[in-house]
Amino acid sequence: MSDMGPVRDTGPMSTPRTRMDDLTVERVLRVVEAIPPGRVAAYGEIGAIVGVGPRLVGRILREWGSSVPWWRVTNHQGDHPLLERALPHWRAEGIVVAPSGRGCRMAEFGADLTALREAARPRLEQLTEPSAPESAGPHAAGRSSRK
Repeated sequence: MSDMGPVRDTGPMSTPRTRMDDLTVERVLRVVEAIPPGRVAAYGEIGAIVGVGPRLVGRILREWGSSVPWWRVTNHQGDHPLLERALPHWRAEGIVVAPSGRGCRMAEFGADLTALREAARPRLEQLTEPSAPESAGPHAAGRSSRK
């Protein structure tokens, strides 16, 4: 058995990425935008669609996620790190806090991942690989027009 680490489901529209470049940031934000109201998706589920790990998804949302429905992204158990801030959005969308008080039940409120992948597909296909050096983009300097 080889020790090559976990296999990511990158899908036909993405290249596996480990760095936070313009294209990766846009891919993550567009998938988050595709999560339907009243549903949540885990960092790792978004990462699997985009081709990155869950920690990078979280970092991108922390830096550039204010313009997308960040409250729809949880950990794999449905827990939300900013639950108090997310609660007004959750209430408006009908997402109920689980008895644990830390998040929601993924079995009840988790997005259908096949439907999410399909909803995100047209948004992701609009993106193209950058032809200029990475340092030319707004994210390279730590700034984004999406903030």
